[in-house]
Amino acid sequence: MNTPVVGVIGGSGLYEIEGLTEVKEVVLETPFGAPSDVFITGTLYGITMVFLPRHGRGHRFLPSEVNYRANIYGMKKLGVTRIISVSAVGSMKEHIVPGHIVIPDQFFDRTQGRRASTFFGEGIVGHVQFADPVCADLASILEKSAREVGATVHAGGTYICIEGPNFSTRAESQIYRSWGVDIIGMTNIPEARLAREAEICYATVALATDYDCWHEGHDDVSVEAVLNIIRQNVATARAIIKNAVGQMGQQQLTCRCDKALEFAIMTDKTLIPSQTQQALAPIIGKYLDQNG
Repeated sequence: MNTPVVGVIGGSGLYEIEGLTEVKEVVLETPFGAPSDVFITGTLYGITMVFLPRHGRGHRFLPSEVNYRANIYGMKKLGVTRIISVSAVGSMKEHIVPGHIVIPDQFFDRTQGRRASTFFGEGIVGHVQFADPVCADLASILEKSAREVGATVHAGGTYICIEGPNFSTRAESQIYRSWGVDIIGMTNIPEARLAREAEICYATVALATDYDCWHEGHDDVSVEAVLNIIRQNVATARAIIKNAVGQMGQQQLTCRCDKALEFAIMTDKTLIPSQTQQALAPIIGKYLDQNG
């Protein structure tokens, strides 16, 4: 059984993982620029952990300013095989009450094309299947862990990702609800797409903080309200992560996330520029090294 290396990308309010031993800071440069911050590595229950604050320590980057490619590339370079994304979201359904946890299984992209969303290009073409964007095995572990620590958790659902940084207008919020989405956020796309291209299992622990602005019985979303709920939820998120990691050493995933690129690369290997091959070596190297 291969021992996983677990990456955690912390969202609003989650800037560290408690309980890590052998903690180190790792500074990485990537072909795509600098990641959001230094990577924090350590050990938890004998599992190697890699933590990165998505917005940087001190919350310095807008959702559209986050260097998602550098973040995921860095995770891959450090050997990460599973990513737990922690994200604050708005609830678009009455039964998802602020304070609840959602483990979404779908994403709907409403970003506006400002975010680099693929490692491909520069002489190499790849098309990765993304019909089911979340690793079902990893999501199942997170759901079970959330229940075991006493959280109210909703399994499945669609996360609509908007550009931000402003919250939705009331009209937008109502239209998104009419589409049947469950939660709304600003960061999981293109993060999930890039994780799939990097052949890393990916799932989200979404912390519901508000009802956006659609709910007549609740105040419109505000930073103050979001932060109040986040303070309550971060302890729960940490407990979920700790519980999930404790299970991962004993549970082998049956997914095919680690083979996402097996049939995805369209470009003739002999025509891929050497500079591109070198830059993407941590991601595509095993396919370029094959004979034929």
